[in-house]
Amino acid sequence: MSKLIEEYIRNNQFGQYLGMEFNIIEQGHVEYYLTTSKHLEAIKGMTHGGAIAGFMDGILGVAALSEVESENKLVATIEFKINYMKPVFTNEKLIGVGKVLQRGKSTLVVEGKISCGEELKVCALGTFKAYSNSN
Repeated sequence: MSKLIEEYIRNNQFGQYLGMEFNIIEQGHVEYYLTTSKHLEAIKGMTHGGAIAGFMDGILGVAALSEVESENKLVATIEFKINYMKPVFTNEKLIGVGKVLQRGKSTLVVEGKISCGEELKVCALGTFKAYSNSN
């Protein structure tokens, strides 16, 4: 694991709070894991859409980061569109998959999908800015 990825894991307080973990499959392709819990509920038994959006931003962002980190670059979210297709319930074990679809000179387009078992719950498409790490 690269120094940049290790630093990201160490400093990602939001991801730690949610209990998010990930595995880089290959450059530009990541799997992210989250088990929803009561402290993420919007209404009894259902996970808040904002928590899922934060999870998705992590999925998309780490896929983009894994694409450029070997060049000592970081990424920032420019935008993403999210589609909630099925509700996410408390205590579901979610798997998020992020894949870079297109890499330009300084931007990346990334797709993300969140599933519980075989059921697709959420999908998204995001754009990220790659920039030099000055540290």
